[in-house]
Amino acid sequence: SRPMPVGDQEPDVRAPRRFRRPWLRSGRPVPRRVARPLEQFLSQEAGSASLLMAAAVAALVWSNAATDSYNEFWSTAVTVELGSLRLEEDLRHVVNDLLMALFFYIVALEVKREVMFGSLRERASAAVPVAAAVGTMLGAAVVYLAVNLDGGEPRGWAIPIATDIAFALGALGLLGRRAPPELRAFLLTLAVVDDLGTIVVIAVFYSGGIFLAALAAAVALAVSIVALRRLQVRLLVPYVVIAGLLWLAVFESGVHATIAGVVLGFLTPAVAFHPRQEAGKAIGGQLEEIARDPDTELSESAIWEASRLAREAVSPLARMEEQLHPWSAYVVLPLFALANAGVAISIAEIGDAFTGQVGLGIMLGLVIGAPLGGIALAWGVVRTGRARLADGLDWSAIASVAPLKGIGFTVAIFISVLAFEDEALQEEGKLAILIASALAGTIGVCALWIRGRAGRGRDRPADEPV
Repeated sequence: SRPMPVGDQEPDVRAPRRFRRPWLRSGRPVPRRVARPLEQFLSQEAGSASLLMAAAVAALVWSNAATDSYNEFWSTAVTVELGSLRLEEDLRHVVNDLLMALFFYIVALEVKREVMFGSLRERASAAVPVAAAVGTMLGAAVVYLAVNLDGGEPRGWAIPIATDIAFALGALGLLGRRAPPELRAFLLTLAVVDDLGTIVVIAVFYSGGIFLAALAAAVALAVSIVALRRLQVRLLVPYVVIAGLLWLAVFESGVHATIAGVVLGFLTPAVAFHPRQEAGKAIGGQLEEIARDPDTELSESAIWEASRLAREAVSPLARMEEQLHPWSAYVVLPLFALANAGVAISIAEIGDAFTGQVGLGIMLGLVIGAPLGGIALAWGVVRTGRARLADGLDWSAIASVAPLKGIGFTVAIFISVLAFEDEALQEEGKLAILIASALAGTIGVCALWIRGRAGRGRDRPADEPV
């Protein structure tokens, strides 16, 4: 749910052709035929979704072909001692508690950006996708609870509310021009609201016993970040140190450690330190002087100052999102899938996923409850007259894209680990998530393909060949 990476946009400032280019941008065969096409593919939603899918498949193959090896590797103990403080976790929890904090930091940045500048800024235009997001979460939770209230496991109600936006946008990207751009904006807005709702659910319902002293320390550290911002401290090092201490305090407080990433995301400034236009004028003047100045040492100093001004004319939010999103998309999420998607697959396990109350509740919640709840609440909001569909959208488009909300995967698996201590229930939940996500993605892609084909048929002139 982030904007197009800068690397995919046409730059306004281009290096002259006579300048030496880095290896990746050179005309050599490997960069031209392999590296750059791969980079372009991975920068698209379908590319990152493919990498995530590959990691999930690798986890499934590894866990079923060498179960002991898979479990022993991710159970490897990792110990860190800082004086009297001793932290000991296995590799899987390092991924889930530490690395996923980076993922939720990026999520918080995206939510803040959309609220301040994007699709959630205008209430009227955001009302329908916001209602659809709330409806999908309610529909999924209600269906799960309906299946599990009679002796089941109600604690897993939040598992089917989460959407994996990487897979959902990747599935939408497969349709190309058959999916109008308005649908992508609709799905992005829905995903942002869904992310925000999921963050609240994790913080409120899936935290352990609260240790007040550690929680107070976390609050004090968050206040210190605000104080550094007010003092105009722009050096990154103190913020990184405080971020590490904040994660540690939240981890020790009983609140799930990933919430530290959310707090840091919302505290990241969304406005640049300098007005962009004024900074551009100042930089332009300095660059003209550099071009006329023969003194190499002075020129390098001026160029360094110009680069600093240019960097500070971009908001910290945009800079951090641009720099860290690749690590989240191409390292953290694939590692999470590799660590958590390894479940035993057999006829018996698949049967349990379809017949067990946890598995059945998750699958029905994702595949049926989420899309129906989203459509129903969005339609109800429009019927009140307080909202309207954006130009280029109609109810057939909403109904076609709604099934993609049932692609749970990453965050759904994450919540299933938090919801159940019983490993058997975790395995049942994970397998149900994988099956339901595959079903929801297939239904959504087919529905969008049929709608796109029908739309092309209506728009085609009578004498044009099919």
